[in-house]
Amino acid sequence: IRVVERSRGLGDVYKRQGSNLFHIGVLFLFFGHTVGMLTPHFVYEHFMSAGAKQLMAMVSGGIAGTLGFIGLSILLHRRLSDPRIRATSKTSDILILVLLWLQLALGLATIPLSAQHLDGSMMMKLAEWGQRVVTFRSGGVELLAEAGWIFKAHMFLGMSIFLILSLIHISEPTRPLY
Repeated sequence: IRVVERSRGLGDVYKRQGSNLFHIGVLFLFFGHTVGMLTPHFVYEHFMSAGAKQLMAMVSGGIAGTLGFIGLSILLHRRLSDPRIRATSKTSDILILVLLWLQLALGLATIPLSAQHLDGSMMMKLAEWGQRVVTFRSGGVELLAEAGWIFKAHMFLGMSIFLILSLIHISEPTRPLY
């Protein structure tokens, strides 16, 4: 019985650590992408160059992405390797975790590509694309012509995950909190 209790306790520690790392990383990334992509250049150009902003995004996003990736790897491993958890997991749960894991991996893979053009020019194009999408303005597709396939895959998967999660939350019936 003590061995079971110890292993269950260790599993809870891994779950808590994995969950904390994942959520800290992903929340930072979400708000970082939101502010970084949607803040017009004229707001920060007086005190920060586009290259400095890109470097800051690469470093902070790299740290947060690594935290999220490690945390999600722990949670995914736990879900797939623990027979009790695996038995109660839906295929859709595992699929969402795998998609999130791939998204974090793609995001981390953009960092070395971004390091090849530290002037911030591609980041400016990606930010302008994001601003055009959110404000329903045309001409965004042309801005992505020079972006590498990893950037495009990261953007496509990110929008797909956002849509999937939105549909899941919309389709959930509301329940009273009491």
